[in-house]
Amino acid sequence: MTIERHGDVFVMTMDDDENRFNPTSIDAINAALDQVDEAAAAGGPVALVTTGSGKFFSNGIDLEFMFAQDDDGIRAFIKQMLNLWGRVMAAPVPTVAAVNGHAFAGGAMFTQAHDRVLMRSDRGYWCVNEVLLKLPLTPGMQAILQRRLPAQTFRKAILSAHRFGADEALAGGIVDEIHGPDELVGRAIELARELAPTADPILGRLKADLYADVLPLLREGRVPDNWSS
Repeated sequence: MTIERHGDVFVMTMDDDENRFNPTSIDAINAALDQVDEAAAAGGPVALVTTGSGKFFSNGIDLEFMFAQDDDGIRAFIKQMLNLWGRVMAAPVPTVAAVNGHAFAGGAMFTQAHDRVLMRSDRGYWCVNEVLLKLPLTPGMQAILQRRLPAQTFRKAILSAHRFGADEALAGGIVDEIHGPDELVGRAIELARELAPTADPILGRLKADLYADVLPLLREGRVPDNWSS
């Protein structure tokens, strides 16, 4: 995990092979977000861009780690991950996901925690593949996707594990813009800089109201019985 500042914009880069979620990566993301919150608390324009490295934005949950845990450990981990998504979704600064490569399962859901989503035009898929993993969605996972995606896209994503390329993701309302690999992060920074003056506690309040049906579920982090069976 690295975080760099470009004027008013922090760029957080997940840089760990497939950028999967586990306690180590979640702690690193939270530490980076602490820096953003500290800058926001000082006042003035602030924004965040989140991106990945290599061929992945994020390949979702670290399943090897998760299935090595007992039931209590799995529940604690999933709650930690959902809490992180809720923190990003309610951030008092504008947030932009620059999807540089594949975003699968939890990685796809994490993109939707951001205010705006940009995707690389020439490579990578956005896919919610729990139906293939034979895992149900937690209430928080269901809510974040259902709230952010058009109904037709939501059904297609959940029930078929369809792999959305950039053009289809744009047409389906998953992403806001698509750009070539050399322009993606630069455009994300440009957009974040345009939005940075909106950073303020009131922005966090407006997000909390906008996503009042989602954030409590992410913060509760409930995992259904026999979720991983």
